[in-house]
Amino acid sequence: MSDREVRLAAGPARLTVDLDTGRIAEFRLGDTGLLHTGPRFGSFPMAPWCGRMRDGVLHWAGADHHLPRNAEPHAIHGTVRDKPWQVVLSTDAEVVLAQDLTEPWPFPGRVTQSITLGADTAEFTMTVEAFADPFPAQVGWHPWFNRRLTADGPGVEIDFAPAWQEERGADYLPDGNRITPPPGPWDDCFGMPGGVDVTLTWPGAIELVVSSPLEWVVVFDQPAETVCVEPESGPPNGLNTAPLEVRKDRPLIGEMIWRWRTLD
Repeated sequence: MSDREVRLAAGPARLTVDLDTGRIAEFRLGDTGLLHTGPRFGSFPMAPWCGRMRDGVLHWAGADHHLPRNAEPHAIHGTVRDKPWQVVLSTDAEVVLAQDLTEPWPFPGRVTQSITLGADTAEFTMTVEAFADPFPAQVGWHPWFNRRLTADGPGVEIDFAPAWQEERGADYLPDGNRITPPPGPWDDCFGMPGGVDVTLTWPGAIELVVSSPLEWVVVFDQPAETVCVEPESGPPNGLNTAPLEVRKDRPLIGEMIWRWRTLD
């Protein structure tokens, strides 16, 4: 094992965290890998924003802050997946990691994420704290699940009941309209006011439920090999359209749970 990895184990579940990115590099149930692996895959944390930020510009408190446009012409998925994390706590089944917010993010603060692994659950928490001036923030998770668990296995089935879909403009950002969700495939943001609740079923193999008190989820199932179910605290470009303010006395906290069972 690399000294830049942490490995968790509980029952049949095994989970590996890459400390250079805070990313879950691998998640296995017995011999079965549920996450697509590779440098840009696995499951990564998103903070202090999720998804695309229009033109890489954050408008806040009367000023414009320019962020790297790493998904031209937009900035995407925050900054914390691009920098190393420090280990705060590590046991056989739990890890707590922290990363200070620094350039290119314009406001000092800290992001902490914890992962606790059980025999049939994985629990995730992410917190954003402000060290000085208030700032807007989002948290979320971006898992890349395998579409098939074996080369000739059936494709995963996605089941969820969102209240609406954010209509997507040509620039892949919500245009301000809410519509009735059409059939997939999707690369879209959905509202779930009662909390995120999405079931992934690999027929005859495994059922995994992604749940969260957060009320937004992006579902991306267009690639041939992967599907993504991304609980988020706000929609894409939400720091500009629906900001949640983080203050020294009011952090932003997000939670997500994966719960699974094998199918006969």
